[in-house]
Amino acid sequence: MATAQRRNTPVSLKELLEAGVHFGHQKNRWNPKMKRFIFTERNGIHILDLQQSVPLLDAAHEFVSDLTANGKHILFVGTKKQAQELVKREAERSGQFYVNQRWLGGTLTNWVTIRKRLQALKQLQNDAEEGQFDLLPKNEAAKKIEQLARLERKIGGMRDMPSLPSALFVVDPKREHLAIHEASRLGIPVIAMVDTNCDPDSIEFPIPANDDAIRSIRLLTAGIADAAINGRTERESTRAEDAGMEASIASDDAITAGIAEKGDDGNDN
Repeated sequence: MATAQRRNTPVSLKELLEAGVHFGHQKNRWNPKMKRFIFTERNGIHILDLQQSVPLLDAAHEFVSDLTANGKHILFVGTKKQAQELVKREAERSGQFYVNQRWLGGTLTNWVTIRKRLQALKQLQNDAEEGQFDLLPKNEAAKKIEQLARLERKIGGMRDMPSLPSALFVVDPKREHLAIHEASRLGIPVIAMVDTNCDPDSIEFPIPANDDAIRSIRLLTAGIADAAINGRTERESTRAEDAGMEASIASDDAITAGIAEKGDDGNDN
């Protein structure tokens, strides 16, 4: 896993403008529910109100940091071509998990089955690393290799996910409507980039943003990853402080016990 490196959040209005986060879709493709997030129209294109995006993005960052500070995890979801590599990279950088290929129905709502597939994936990976495939007949080995590749492609981003995620970060909620629906059924909050063609009402943390441009996706996905890293860093710092305090208390107790024991020895004399 990549070494966690983070920048300071929140993302500034200037950065959002430079990344083209404000550009929406053509006005004839809009969802009227996004009206409150639209600033104006320019040359037939809706322009998002970044003055609203900034505080909503800040709220999402704070939420993510709080989750990871408490040892919880996020599932990044982005299966459109321009999001796939970014989602994978930022989830791995922040120690989180991802889905960047087609969403499998039941990924959340049928977690028991998905967990079994993840266990099968781990077993196949271990067998491959230990050279077990080399001991099989060629046709059987080929089937195992194909099965491994298929599982890695479909669910490899969740390989070490211990349980259902505490939240989803979604690049395009219109495209990822199945993921949104499953999260809603289970009460899992969703953070999402909502473009002008999206329905923001089903999103707990909507972030008005261009969900098609690579620069926009990169900036916002990296920001969520940074927030996750900040929370994990805070958790590690707190645990280190607690461990140091426990060690100090144990040392004081040992000294006190030693003094008491020495006093008892003196009384015996």
